[in-house]
Amino acid sequence: MINYAEKYSPVVDERFSLASITNVAFNTDYDWAGVQTVNVYSVATTAMNNYTRTGANRYGTPAELQDTKQAMTITRDRAFTQTIDRGNDIDQLGIKSAARALRRQMDEVVIPELDIYRISVVAAAANPANVDATTATAANAYSLFLKGQEALGNAKVPTVGRVAYMTYAYYNLLKLDPAFIKQGDMSQEMLRAGMMGMVDGVPLVPVPASYLPAGQQFLIWHPRVAVAPVKLSELHIHVDPPGISGVLIEGRFYYDCFVLENKRDAIYSCTKEVDS
Repeated sequence: MINYAEKYSPVVDERFSLASITNVAFNTDYDWAGVQTVNVYSVATTAMNNYTRTGANRYGTPAELQDTKQAMTITRDRAFTQTIDRGNDIDQLGIKSAARALRRQMDEVVIPELDIYRISVVAAAANPANVDATTATAANAYSLFLKGQEALGNAKVPTVGRVAYMTYAYYNLLKLDPAFIKQGDMSQEMLRAGMMGMVDGVPLVPVPASYLPAGQQFLIWHPRVAVAPVKLSELHIHVDPPGISGVLIEGRFYYDCFVLENKRDAIYSCTKEVDS
C-alpha cells in the first residue's frame, strides 16, 4: 500500500462579489432615529378657475386644502450567525479567519440581499402606465430606453440624477443597436458605483439577472422616488463566548425600502413575458 502525500493551501478560493450598487439611487430626506414609523404627508392642490368680477366668491368657491398620509414602517429585521471552532481553525491552517468570514458574509450575502430587495420594491411600485412589456432586441433596445426617458420627461421627472439598472443581456443588446450612441466617460467615480457608460445622460448600471425581478429588462428611476433606511447595522465577533472554544460571529440588519406615493411616476419599467 502506498500512502500519497497531501497538501492543503492556506489560500482560500474566494467567490467573486459586488459592492452595493443601489446606495446612489435613494434619497436620505427622512430620519427614522428613535422611531419605527415615519409618516409622510402629501398636500393636494386646487384647480384653476375663471375669476368672476361680480358676487361674493369672485375667486371661486373655497374648499379646505386636502392631504393624504403615507406611513413608512420598517419591517425587515434580518440576522446571521456562525461559529469558528478553535480546533477546526488550528487543523485547517487558520483559513477561517473571523475577519475574512465577516467580510465574505457582507459581500456575498448581506449587501446583495439589500440591493435585490430595494430594486424589487421600486420595480413593484411603478405605475402600470410606465410599464412596457416589449421584448428588447438589437434593433429596438435604444428606442425602448428613449421611450422610458420620454415617459419620465412627460411626468416632469428631473433629467439630472436619473439612474438605470439593467440585465447584462439588455445591456449587450443596447450596445449592438445600430441607433445607439454611447455618451459620457468612464470616470473613476462612475466605475466605483458600478456604472458602465451613459445613455441620454443617464448612468447605466448592469447587474446580474438575479438582482432584478423575473422578466425585468431595465428600470429607470430618480433617487427622489424612494428611501432605503438602514436603521440598525450590527456586526460582532465574540472570542470564546460561553459554551464555545473559538469565535462566534453575529450580524443584524434592520432595514426597509419605501417608494413615495407622489413620486411613483418617476419609475419606468421595461419587462418581458416569462414562460411559466
